[in-house]
Amino acid sequence: MKFVGALDQGTTSTRFILFDQSGALKASHQKEHQQIFPQPGWVEHDPLEIWNNSVEVIAQTLSKVRASYRDIVGIGITNQRETIVAWEPETGIVRHNALVWQDLRGSEYIERLKATVDIEKLQSKSGLIPSSYFSASKIVWMLDHVDGLRADAEQGKVVFGTIDSYLVWNLTGGPGKGVVVTDVTNASRYLLMDILTLEWDDWLLGLFGIPRVSLPRIVSSFGEIYGDTDPAGPFKGPVPVCGILGDQQAALFGQACFCAGQGKSTYGTGCFLLTNTGEVPSFSSRGLLTTVAYREAGKPARYALEGSIAVAGSLVQWVRDNLKIVKSAPEVDTMAESVPDCGGVYIVPAFSGLFAPYWRSDARGVIAGLTGFATAAHICRAALEATAFQAKDIFDAMEADSGIKVEVLKVDGGLTNSRPLMEFQADLLGIPVIRPQVVETTALGAAYAAGLSSGFWESFEELSKHWKEKSRWVPAMDGAVRDQKVLFWNKAVQRTLGWVTDEDE
Repeated sequence: MKFVGALDQGTTSTRFILFDQSGALKASHQKEHQQIFPQPGWVEHDPLEIWNNSVEVIAQTLSKVRASYRDIVGIGITNQRETIVAWEPETGIVRHNALVWQDLRGSEYIERLKATVDIEKLQSKSGLIPSSYFSASKIVWMLDHVDGLRADAEQGKVVFGTIDSYLVWNLTGGPGKGVVVTDVTNASRYLLMDILTLEWDDWLLGLFGIPRVSLPRIVSSFGEIYGDTDPAGPFKGPVPVCGILGDQQAALFGQACFCAGQGKSTYGTGCFLLTNTGEVPSFSSRGLLTTVAYREAGKPARYALEGSIAVAGSLVQWVRDNLKIVKSAPEVDTMAESVPDCGGVYIVPAFSGLFAPYWRSDARGVIAGLTGFATAAHICRAALEATAFQAKDIFDAMEADSGIKVEVLKVDGGLTNSRPLMEFQADLLGIPVIRPQVVETTALGAAYAAGLSSGFWESFEELSKHWKEKSRWVPAMDGAVRDQKVLFWNKAVQRTLGWVTDEDE
């Protein structure tokens, strides 16, 4: 049997999955990595730990089906986006821990930039808005704070790559041999790429003072082979590395959203709603991002509108690990279902500021509406409902910006296992929420990209036939009740704004 492989490197874990020609998951293995918090608002990962975990999950997955490199037609990579690694391609030396997409240490630079830059020009060039969420300010911080890094970057000795770049480089041979590339979907998250030309832009590079020579080469998402795996690596033989998609674009791809107007929402560590807008980028006036959905080699790029939420599944982890009112994530569901509603409690998890549609790095999280009536069960329910409220904020902005009326919402990610969350999401949006049979859509999207590149699959039409519905939630909430809940959610959001000021810092 032949397989296509997907290396899925996420915010909290890494996994490798093998899919067969029907798109069915045949084997997988997953391993978590450490979250490093040097101080409030700072989040790091150890790149070497991530690579070692990648080697382990590949080996474990292959052993489960007794597969060798000869059984794999190609590998796709999908990754946590915006997270930046600084390393030396010739030596393999990592110059600093990876700065994670949630990391806020570039905020000060972004605030200074906002005061001087033409924000409209920046948005039309990059599709993005000035925010420490994106990779550019993380690179600036490293250049300013790591000894000797700027001089080495200007000489091309150091590269600043997203996690896909670091993994492809390692897979294709590492020091002195590895290929240094990133695909257009990841490049579109740096705040340094021209969204139309799909190349690093001189004006944007100049704004941040980042040398072009220190960035990876931009390639297509699929339709080309970037390189073969090194026989000394985990596959012990050559396998084409031939697909790269940032995690949210990979989920859009895995949900078979190949046509303009089709969209999905992924409920993972964060929550991300993307809608395919076709070959012409659509720019938002409501805090959404214009991003590259995917590009096949030799063909025009496809674009998407995106709304990003920083904290979703990680809020459930916080309830478990920090508040310690449950022992496991599924227990949050059990507690939430033991009460009919949130009891007037609203949680706005602005742990890293608020992302779309607010984009306020000065916001911090609140628990609002507490009374003596509130219990641990109400807090659990409010934690789940927080993700649905945030998704509704984005959904409303998406419909208004795109002019597209979304009739159903395709969903994926680990939090879709939460029945109370999915029921509440359908109630808030007033439309059916649908989960596919294969919920590992991020990995599936990366596999689809590699499979199209290698001829394992022939067309989008073939892939669309793989998509099958598994679960559907339909709205049942009275409109007046919904409006009242949204009113209190908006009041709670307002309480988070302006919490951190320059004077505080």
